[in-house]
Amino acid sequence: MPEWLREIVPAGTAADLAQLGTDLGQLASCLLWSAFFGVAVAAIYFVTQRRGRAETSSLISTLVLMTILLAMVTLVIGHNLARAFGLVGVLSIVRFRTIVDDTRDTAFVIFAVVIGMAAGAKFYTLAGVSLPIIGLVAYALNRWSRSCRSGMTSILIVKIAISPDPESVVKPTLAKHLNTFNLISVETAKQGATLELRYLAKLRAEVSVVALILELNRVEGVQGVEWKEPSDR
Repeated sequence: MPEWLREIVPAGTAADLAQLGTDLGQLASCLLWSAFFGVAVAAIYFVTQRRGRAETSSLISTLVLMTILLAMVTLVIGHNLARAFGLVGVLSIVRFRTIVDDTRDTAFVIFAVVIGMAAGAKFYTLAGVSLPIIGLVAYALNRWSRSCRSGMTSILIVKIAISPDPESVVKPTLAKHLNTFNLISVETAKQGATLELRYLAKLRAEVSVVALILELNRVEGVQGVEWKEPSDR
């Protein structure tokens, strides 16, 4: 290391920099492995996640970058206890204000953190063995949750103008498209000018949600329709 650099950095840091120069190949290998593991974590998330979510692409890139960054943090800490406490203090100022709608996303964030730490500590075998196991478990749980949701009822919300018997106006359409529908609540909206009818409903196998909503919107007096799947409640 140049003499001028030795004079402006502490002795311990100079030693670290000298070691860094001799271990660049190992450091590059560690970060490349962490990038590979991060991509694997993101791939598992993409395969097993719920389709049609707008935040999917953002979280996928976050998982990859977080795995690499945590590997770097683990490398920086090493066996230095003071450095570990210092990083805790620095990272404590970071605040994430994005609300996580699906608690499953939190599990994958923790997954990326642990894999990144394992890669940074050079426990490549541990990371490599855990990836397929956790991937298989996540896939099995995803299939199981989908099968459970398929047998559950959804929530149908119909907003209709006030009339002597507003429910009878929509009943024929509901009976045509739904296997079952049970009224669970009635609320007023727009200062009493509109009724909000909330049903527990189960769609017929041959009918799509879009067809139901389009036909309900053509019913006289209907001002809005909303369909909520079990996972969206």
